[in-house]
Amino acid sequence: MTLQDKIEAALQAEFSPSQLEVVNESRMHAGHNPEAAATGQTHFRIRITAETLTGMSRVDQHRAINAALAFGFDEGLHALAIEVGKG
Repeated sequence: MTLQDKIEAALQAEFSPSQLEVVNESRMHAGHNPEAAATGQTHFRIRITAETLTGMSRVDQHRAINAALAFGFDEGLHALAIEVGKG
């Protein structure tokens, strides 16, 4: 299972989103991050819409998502871009 698959599974389990897109952007960062070139699993963009995130401040939304994905940082995740839609 790739890190992208694990991220998708963790977000599905934690938030039951009505919309979820996880985009691997690692190739765009390979020039400044040798690990990105080596693993191809370091930089991701998350677009998520979930009722459980509605009503939270942007900071709290990002904290909740980062908490759900904490394991990823031990597995080579370097950066997340998070976009939360209105549910």
